[in-house]
Amino acid sequence: MTILFLLALLVTLMLLSYNRVPLVLTVIILAIITALLTNFRLVYPTPTWFRWSFGIVMITLAGFSIKPLRRLLISDRLFGLFRKVLPRISDTEREALDAGTVWWDGELFSGRPRWRRLLKTPQATLSEREQAFLDGPVDELCRMLNDWEICDHHRTLPEPVWAFLRKHRFFSMIIPESYGGLEFSAMANSAVVMKLASRNLTAAVTVMVPNSLGPAELLLHYGTEEQKTHLLPRLASGAEIPCFALTGPSAGSDAAAMPDTGVVCMGEHEGKEVLGLRVTWNKRYITLAPVATLLGLAFKVRDPDGLLGDQVDLGITCALIPTDTPGVEIGNRHMPVGAVFMNGPTRGEDVFIPMDWVIGGQERIGQGWRMLMQSLAAGRAISLPALGVAGGKMASLLTGAYARIRKQFGIPIGYFEGIEEPLARIGGRTYRMDAARLLTLAALDQGEKPAVLS
Repeated sequence: MTILFLLALLVTLMLLSYNRVPLVLTVIILAIITALLTNFRLVYPTPTWFRWSFGIVMITLAGFSIKPLRRLLISDRLFGLFRKVLPRISDTEREALDAGTVWWDGELFSGRPRWRRLLKTPQATLSEREQAFLDGPVDELCRMLNDWEICDHHRTLPEPVWAFLRKHRFFSMIIPESYGGLEFSAMANSAVVMKLASRNLTAAVTVMVPNSLGPAELLLHYGTEEQKTHLLPRLASGAEIPCFALTGPSAGSDAAAMPDTGVVCMGEHEGKEVLGLRVTWNKRYITLAPVATLLGLAFKVRDPDGLLGDQVDLGITCALIPTDTPGVEIGNRHMPVGAVFMNGPTRGEDVFIPMDWVIGGQERIGQGWRMLMQSLAAGRAISLPALGVAGGKMASLLTGAYARIRKQFGIPIGYFEGIEEPLARIGGRTYRMDAARLLTLAALDQGEKPAVLS
C-alpha cells in the first residue's frame, strides 16, 4: 500500500506541476490527500521512516513556498554562482536579445503551448495584385534566366535581366506605394524570392537583399522625412542599388568587436564647413557591394573633442554613403563557393560624411545596433526560409523525377525500398520546412517580428 500511496502522490504532483499550481497550494493539496488517505486507513500500516521522511519533505516544501525565504536560501546563491561562471552579457548582446517580438513561439518554450491559439492564426495569402505579379513579371523573368549561362558563361546577371528588374520594380517590394514601391506583403515577398531561387540563385539573392535588411528597411523605420523623400523613390526605381556593410574580416558580424570608427569633426561638404564624421572602415562579404551605388555602413562613433557633448564613445551608428564619394573603395569581387551573385569588400579611410547622411540624422547617433536588431527579424524571416524551401522543393522535384525515369531491371528505381525511404524523407522534410515558412509569414503579416523564429 505504501507503494500505491507514493504513486498517487507522484501522479498528483505531476498534474499540479503541469498546471503550474503555486507551490504553497501544492503543499496544501498534498497534505490534504495524505491526511485523507491516512484517516481512511488506505495507507496502513505506515512505516515510521516513511512518516518522518514525508514530514521533512512537506516542511521543506512549505518553507520554500515562502518567496523571500526561498530567494534568500536558494535563488540568490544560485544566481551569484552563475554570475561568476557565465560571461557577462554585453550591451550589444542585450539589445539583440530584446529585439523583435515574442509571438506564439514563446509558448513552445513555456511547456504548455495553447494549440487553439495557433489554429486560430489567419493563414497568409496573396492579394490579386500580388498573384498577378507572380504570374506575370516573375514568370517572365524566370523565362529569361538560364542558370548555366549565368553561372558558367556570363558569371553574372546579363544586362537585360538588370533592366527588367528595374523596369518592374523588383527592388521595391517593401517600399510603400506612396514612394513608388510595390508595398507587398511578407507572403508575396517570400513567394517571389522562392520562385526565383528555384530558377537561379543569383537572381533570387539580387532581388532578396534590397528587400531584406538594408537601406530601404532602415529608412522606412528610422529615416528622416527628407531622407525618405529623396532616397526611397530612387531605391524603388532601381536608380540606386543598395548594399549594407556590417561584416568585417576580423570581427565578422560581432558589433562589440567592430574596429570601424567614425570621429565627430568639422569638415567640408559641397563647399561648406559642416559638422560631420570622419569614417574609417574595412568590410568584407558584402552582397551587392560591387554594383552598389548606395552603401549602408555600420560603425562606432567617437567624439573626442566634445562637439556633441561630454560623452566620448557614442556607440554604433548607421549611415548611407554614395559609393562615388571620394575615399570610398570597392575591392575585388568575391565569389564564395563559386556563387556568382555580386559580393565583395568595401574600404574607406578618413572619409568625411555630413551628419545628414546618418540614418535618422544626428539624433540617431549611437542607436545603430538597436535599429539593426529591430529590423533584422522581419527580413531574416522572409529571405532565408524562401531560399531554403526553394532548394528543398527543387530537390524533391528532381530526385523524384529521376527516380521515376531511371530504371533498373526494367523497374523505376523509385519503387525500390532503398530509394523510396530517402525520397519520403526529402518530401516530408521539405513539407515541414514550407509549413514553418508559411507560419512565420503569417506572424509577419500580423505585424509581429519574431526574432527567435527567424
